[in-house]
Amino acid sequence: MPSPSTIAIYAAGLLLTLCLAARLTPRAWWRRPNARALAVLAGGTVLLGGAMHALLAPAPAQAIAAALPAPNRADAPLPGTPYRVREHLNLRAGVGVGAPRLAVVPAGARVTATGLRRGDWWQVSAVVDGRRLDGWTSSLWLRRADEG
Repeated sequence: MPSPSTIAIYAAGLLLTLCLAARLTPRAWWRRPNARALAVLAGGTVLLGGAMHALLAPAPAQAIAAALPAPNRADAPLPGTPYRVREHLNLRAGVGVGAPRLAVVPAGARVTATGLRRGDWWQVSAVVDGRRLDGWTSSLWLRRADEG
């Protein structure tokens, strides 16, 4: 069963088809019901309604859930787990490259995961220049401490 929004969108497509047909086709086509008039109405409704549906219809919850990656808890950082920094690493005050940089952690240094995660960004604790700092970093630049 189509959703009410889908029905409304195709009804708008039919209405738009009727308006366009009245302006763009000869009046003689519409004096008597015939196959040509039916084809114009059906084709216009399908084409215009389909185009509007593609642009305006909300995505169903199942499609959104299928498009999102499934959470992989095996990749989640466990609190207290040590990681090795692959290359010089920006430790940031928040998530994203636009967040202020707190410090640069040198390559090969060890950081400890706090367990908080937002996508590829993990909150870690690091010692930089003798100071212990907590900040966010991209997990793409971290390797498990036991990794070769």
